[in-house]
Amino acid sequence: MFSRIPLGPLSALIAVFFFSLNDAAIKFLSGDYALHLIVLFRSLIGLSILLVVIVPFQGGLSVLRTNRLGMHLLRGLCVVAANTTFFLGLAVLPLADAMAIFFVSPLLITAFSALLLGEHIGPRRLAAVSVGLVGVLIMIRPGADGFNVALLFPFAAAFAYAMLHVLTRKIGATESAATMSVYIQIVFVVVSSIVGLTLGHGTYEGTGPEIFDFLLRAWHWPAASDYWILVLLGVASAMGGFFISQAYRISEASLIAPLEYAAMPMGVAFGVVIFGEWPSTTTWVGMVLIIGSGLFVFWREAGTPADTGPDRPRTRR
Repeated sequence: MFSRIPLGPLSALIAVFFFSLNDAAIKFLSGDYALHLIVLFRSLIGLSILLVVIVPFQGGLSVLRTNRLGMHLLRGLCVVAANTTFFLGLAVLPLADAMAIFFVSPLLITAFSALLLGEHIGPRRLAAVSVGLVGVLIMIRPGADGFNVALLFPFAAAFAYAMLHVLTRKIGATESAATMSVYIQIVFVVVSSIVGLTLGHGTYEGTGPEIFDFLLRAWHWPAASDYWILVLLGVASAMGGFFISQAYRISEASLIAPLEYAAMPMGVAFGVVIFGEWPSTTTWVGMVLIIGSGLFVFWREAGTPADTGPDRPRTRR
C-alpha cells in the first residue's frame, strides 16, 4: 500500500516530464504549422483522453457539474494566454531560455497572492522575488544591443500562469482535478477553433513581426508522418495536467512545487539532443538566480504554518 507522501512527488515528476515533452514537441512542429492548428489537435486528443480514461474513474460525467463555471472559463482563458505567449516565444528561442524565464512564475504567484489574496509574505520572500526578477532582467537584457523582444513572451506567459493559480486557490477546495482539467481543454478547443476560423486563411501571415507568423500561418492538414507527434501532444497535455493536479491534491505545495523545477534539466536535455541548443553563460546565470530564489521561497513556505485555504497550483497547460 503506497503512502500519500511518495505518490505526490511521483505524480509531480510524471507531470513535469509530460510538460517538457509537450514543449519540445510544439517547438519541433512550430516551423511547419500554425499554433492554433497544433493546439486544436492537441486539445481534442487531450479532451478525449480525459473523458474516456480519466473521468470514468473520477465519478463519471458528474464531475463536470460545477457552480463555478465562470471561474473555470476565466482560468481557461489564463491558460490560453500563457500557452499562446509561451509557445510564440518558444518557436524562436532556445528551449532552455524560454523555460528559465517562464519559471519566474512561482515567484509571481507569491507576489500576486499577497497583492490579490491578502496573503502575508515577509521581507525574505519579497527579497527572493526581487532576485528572481533580476535573473529575468539578466536574461532579457532590456536596452542592450541585440535585444530580442521574443524573450518578453515567456515572461508574459509567467504572468498569465501566475494569475491562473491565484484563481485556482479560490476554487480548489470545491473543484476536482478532473473538473479543472476538462474545462481547460474545452476552453482550448473553443478558442483555437475561433482563431483558426478567423486567421486560418493565412492572409495576415508575414504582415507583422516574424514571431507572429506562428500564430498567423495558414491552416493546412498535417502530414501523415506528423500525426504521431500530435497524438503525443494530446497525451502529454492530458496526462501532465491531470498528474500535476493530483500532486497538489495529495501533497503539500511546499513539497511539490520545487519538483516542477525538474523541467529545467529536462528542457536543457531536450534542447541539446533535439535542437542542438546549449545554454549561453547569460542563460545559466539567469537560470541560477531564478531557480535559486524560487527554491528559497518554497523553503520559507515549508517552515511557515499552512493557511486554511486550498493549496497552490493544480494544473499547468
